[in-house]
Amino acid sequence: MLSRILAYALLATGALLAAPVHAAETPAGNITVTYEHPDQFTEARKLRALAPSRLDDGYLATLKTFIETRAGRMLPPGDHLAITVTDIDRAGSFEPWLGPRLQDVRIIKDIYPPRIDLHFRLTNGEGKLVREGTRKLRDPGFMYDTATRFGSGNLRYEKALLDRWLAKGPDKL
Repeated sequence: MLSRILAYALLATGALLAAPVHAAETPAGNITVTYEHPDQFTEARKLRALAPSRLDDGYLATLKTFIETRAGRMLPPGDHLAITVTDIDRAGSFEPWLGPRLQDVRIIKDIYPPRIDLHFRLTNGEGKLVREGTRKLRDPGFMYDTATRFGSGNLRYEKALLDRWLAKGPDKL
């Protein structure tokens, strides 16, 4: 009898946990993410100067999807969050003086923390302004608390930086 009760409890818990996870994977329509002059971002200038063969802005689409998904979880229905990213400097840098075999390798050191600058505007369901501001997101201790939080992907430090900001919730952005 007890094993049957436990089985039903586990089944119900699994169903409850599975539903929100699937729904959260879809980016929310109430989030707008734009990039202001991404070709002038610190990251783009760094790549052009130090590792032109690595010049690729594909990371912008990945970060956009990440922000839409994470922010969509925190907003009440009807609210809208518009985020304009004004600068990105990804964690790490290139050290061409290490020689030709390493000139295109991003070196991750604590002296190269991730930085993201943005402007946001949060409005409620009636279109009234709730909160607006500019943020300069920094994480000088990025190597010590986010190494495994978002796996081993090449944007794990930037995702952790954004996640920490979004986790504050709409009342404290």
